[in-house]
Amino acid sequence: MAKNRKNQSAAIRFGPALKALFLCLLIAGSAVGYVWQKSQIYQLGKQIRQRESRLVQLTRDNKKLDDQLGLLRSPVMLDQRSRELNLGLVPVQPRNVFRIPDHNLPPRQWAARQPEAGIP
Repeated sequence: MAKNRKNQSAAIRFGPALKALFLCLLIAGSAVGYVWQKSQIYQLGKQIRQRESRLVQLTRDNKKLDDQLGLLRSPVMLDQRSRELNLGLVPVQPRNVFRIPDHNLPPRQWAARQPEAGIP
């Protein structure tokens, strides 16, 4: 004799519906995760491009400032600047240079090697 559907338990009737619901949630969660991941990849790529352009700009500015510093340190520019500011600086005269002899220092031997014991 065939069983009546009214006699089946509620768990048996809702089992396929719960499986379908779980499968739909799994697919929807995967889709949301995929979209979020793609969004993060786009944002990180955008940050990388911005930082690379900033690096190029800073490198260019650094080169320009290094050239400017080299120019400001040049003897010609220092002489010109000291005249503009009326500092009264003049080139050193040979009579103002004092040389100190180093008579008390021992002579240097750069390549001297002490013979090791037992080796001729």
